[in-house]
Amino acid sequence: MRPVTIMVTASGAPGTAALLRALRENGEREVRLVGTDMSERSIGRHLCDAFHIVPAGSDPGFADALLELCRTEGVDAVLPQSSFDLLGLAEAKERFEGIAVLVSSPEAIQRSNDKAETYALLHRIGVRAPQFRRVNGGREVAAAAEELGYPERPVCFKPVFSSGSRGFRVLDPTVDRAHQLLHERPGSVAMRLEEAVELLPEQGGPDLLVMELATGGERTIDGFAEGGRILLGHPKTREAMRAGLAMFFETLEDPALMDTAAKIVAELELDHFFNIQLVGEHVIEINPRISTIVYQDDLNLPYLGVKRALGELPDEELEELQGRVIPGRKALRYFDQVEWD
Repeated sequence: MRPVTIMVTASGAPGTAALLRALRENGEREVRLVGTDMSERSIGRHLCDAFHIVPAGSDPGFADALLELCRTEGVDAVLPQSSFDLLGLAEAKERFEGIAVLVSSPEAIQRSNDKAETYALLHRIGVRAPQFRRVNGGREVAAAAEELGYPERPVCFKPVFSSGSRGFRVLDPTVDRAHQLLHERPGSVAMRLEEAVELLPEQGGPDLLVMELATGGERTIDGFAEGGRILLGHPKTREAMRAGLAMFFETLEDPALMDTAAKIVAELELDHFFNIQLVGEHVIEINPRISTIVYQDDLNLPYLGVKRALGELPDEELEELQGRVIPGRKALRYFDQVEWD
């Protein structure tokens, strides 16, 4: 097969090393990797064949910078890793002539990234999601928390537009601040309502989502889609949290979860990679991008998704590939490092 060049954005993200290794060690062809990131201290600088510093994904010049690099580097496919990179690429996708840009439509991305819109959509299609209130300012946060059961039960909040656990806090009246101070690492997500209200403006400020606190084990469904149809994917657990990152994963066989994912993917008409996250039985996050993958020697999900985007993976192969998923396969994330002079 002909060699291909793949651009991987946000190549300082936690899953980058495993992703780059999977793309390179695909068993079929030579892959040249071009990494981009906002920071020169990115692992992509050391593991990719070429590396470039680019503006933030939210910068109006982001897509132009990537397009110029794609032309310079002879890129065949662009694989974004960060939620912040998606919308700019989606809006400029038609300008990337002859290059596969693995993003959904701007509308799908906006609906997925707006958590209030996400939860309203989930309730509408009959998928369990937390009860919520969209608010601004400390006064409305306090009123919404009380409507949702505080202080009889904890609630939580986060910015409507955010990525991962950024800005997420649990409002719990029983939190022990002395214990947090003396025995816990900095960065605890639990606080009392009055503390949050004190930090927020009384009125105005960013849109916030005050929510019912979902509890239980965490699971995700990961895969890639086309025109709102899941082509290949599977569920997995998400365990052993450290600094907001899951460190352990185990693949699952769960047709009900796949049915839930199919409803969501169809409603949003997602294309390419997706990651749908649940806590207990509640869907809490829809990410229209690639996330952490549990790899198999005979099922290289990132490479297969790129191959489909390049028009090289026909429908008849997909059913056979889905049958290769191994339930119970485990992945343990760990920290590594590189040295240079």
